[in-house]
Amino acid sequence: MAKKTDPNNTDPLANYLDNLEHPLKNVLLELQLQILSKFPEISAQLKWNSLSLYYNGEMKPFNPKEYKRDLVVFNLNKREYILLVFPTGSKIKDNNQVLEGDYPDGRRMLKINSIEDLNNKMTDLQLLIQFWIAQIE
Repeated sequence: MAKKTDPNNTDPLANYLDNLEHPLKNVLLELQLQILSKFPEISAQLKWNSLSLYYNGEMKPFNPKEYKRDLVVFNLNKREYILLVFPTGSKIKDNNQVLEGDYPDGRRMLKINSIEDLNNKMTDLQLLIQFWIAQIE
C-alpha cells in the first residue's frame, strides 16, 4: 500500500499519506479533508498502520480496549474501495442505515468506492459523526 517511509520526515501520518499508493488515494484525502474541516474536535493519526480519525477533546477515563476515542479507521486492503471501520459503530445512531455489519465487538463498516460515492454518502456520514460526538460530550 505505502512505499518505504522517509526517515527524514518526522510526521508518520504525513509520511504515510505522501507515500501511499492506492487507486482511491484522492478519495481518501478528500474524505479526510471534509471531515477534519467540518469537525474541529476530530483529528487524524496513523494507527494500526493506517489513517485513523479520533476525538481530540477531553474525555472521562475509560478502558483503552473500548476504543471510545477512535471514530474510524481507514482500511485500504482492497483496491476497489475504502473500508471505513467504526470500532464503536454499533453505538452510533444510523437512521439512514448506511453502516454495514453487526459484529460482536461493536464494529460497523462503510464502503466508499469513488468521489461520487463519497459525495452521495457525505451527508449521512456527517450525521453519524455528529451523533457519535454528541455521545462523548
